[in-house]
Amino acid sequence: MVHSLVQLDDLPDEVLMIILKKLDNDQVLYSLISVNKRLNTLVHDSIFTSHLTLMKRLANDSISPLSERILHRFYSQILPEIHYKIQWLSIESSSMERILSANYPNLHGLGLYNLEMETTTHLFASKISFFVIDFFSTNEKNSKNA
Repeated sequence: MVHSLVQLDDLPDEVLMIILKKLDNDQVLYSLISVNKRLNTLVHDSIFTSHLTLMKRLANDSISPLSERILHRFYSQILPEIHYKIQWLSIESSSMERILSANYPNLHGLGLYNLEMETTTHLFASKISFFVIDFFSTNEKNSKNA
């Protein structure tokens, strides 16, 4: 029997997409972005770029940051390429400052994990009060119009 070597690049796009959808988006982007033109086009699809989880979930349901090498590549190369496609980001608190320093114009969801209460209060104190004020003023207007 003759052994044949099938390379990733030999597979049709449809088969590649089925395989890549089985992987985590961060792994797909980290491994295949900028490898070649064809793979780059596939991994820039919104399937892989709209919702990113940039942390590891361990077997015991705890959260851990990605390695420093992986995070560095994300915030120096990958995120600048896809920042306008990202709609949801889930990140671990130790990488929060570096990742959130970029502009994500279409971001509408953010999952922050392993935050300490002091950090949360410090970061969101003024934002929360604006939200509460806006929420109550909107509800007052709605009740007056009813």
